[in-house]
Amino acid sequence: MATNMKPPPAAADFLKHHGWNDAQILPVAGDASFRRYFRVQSGDRRAILMDAPPPHEDPKPFIAIAEYLKNSGFSAPDIFARDLTHGLVLLEDFGDKRMREHLDYRPEDEDAIYRQTIDLLRKLHRAPAAALRAYDGQQYLLEANLLTDWYCPAQQLDVDTESFDATWRQILEPVIKAQNPPVTVMRDYHAENIMLLEDGRLGLLDFQDALIGHPAYDLVSMLQDARRDVSDELEENMLSYYLTDHDKDAAEEFRGHYAILGAQRNTKIIGIFTRLSVRDGKERYLDFLPRMWRLLEKDLCHPALAPMKQWFDRNIPVEVRSQPIPVSEATR
Repeated sequence: MATNMKPPPAAADFLKHHGWNDAQILPVAGDASFRRYFRVQSGDRRAILMDAPPPHEDPKPFIAIAEYLKNSGFSAPDIFARDLTHGLVLLEDFGDKRMREHLDYRPEDEDAIYRQTIDLLRKLHRAPAAALRAYDGQQYLLEANLLTDWYCPAQQLDVDTESFDATWRQILEPVIKAQNPPVTVMRDYHAENIMLLEDGRLGLLDFQDALIGHPAYDLVSMLQDARRDVSDELEENMLSYYLTDHDKDAAEEFRGHYAILGAQRNTKIIGIFTRLSVRDGKERYLDFLPRMWRLLEKDLCHPALAPMKQWFDRNIPVEVRSQPIPVSEATR
């Protein structure tokens, strides 16, 4: 299903009202949601127009979290103008130097840039948490259920959903206890949402779904990236770097929680990417599934996940994981 990149009908009046009446409106890359983005150019001025159309999208959380991040000393886009009725927001343009593509061309910068992303998380986790709802057990389970709701039916698998839920509740209990006090969790903190700014800082994007929860979650999001291969060596080096100020026992406990949240996140993403293909016709997301299974299987090897590994071994055959059935065929 192709994304319509024609500007929304209300865009021209919105821009004119805010002093951009002679601007060009050019499409830029979107994401996996209903949101679309356009670059607005007027002379030497540039901005980004976010189209977050109701009722599918609500730009208010993005605006609120952008303001929280900026007030906490981080580089989130300035908000130039907003029209909440039509879901239009005019944002600061962070340019085109995205972490993902920069590292594709300059792999020698990988260690330094990943260290910078870890430094940002360490700073964020020392800051007072945003006024957001908690990443609680119900939310974790709802997300994990995307696998049994979408992936398993698409692969024609009849699985034990009752024990799936019970096992997740058991495994997540120590994680939930440990996220007190909580930290701000951006939830999509990875190389495609990080801009490398001219002043050397990291520009943050796509944080509208933020919650408050465990500090390991965004670390997993960055180091077990769904869209970019991160070597086991780099992952270990950056995890160790984050844990520099933890004693041995605290670091060991954190690593267990990291593996649990990695498994939860990767389980969720397998379900989401399947849904994007089955429901929305975005079959390109199936290309990420081999990476997601590799990451999930690595997490399941941690002793803290032994009961969950048993569930996967009983319910989803290894051959289905290693050679996924094409969803387009499984759902005919």
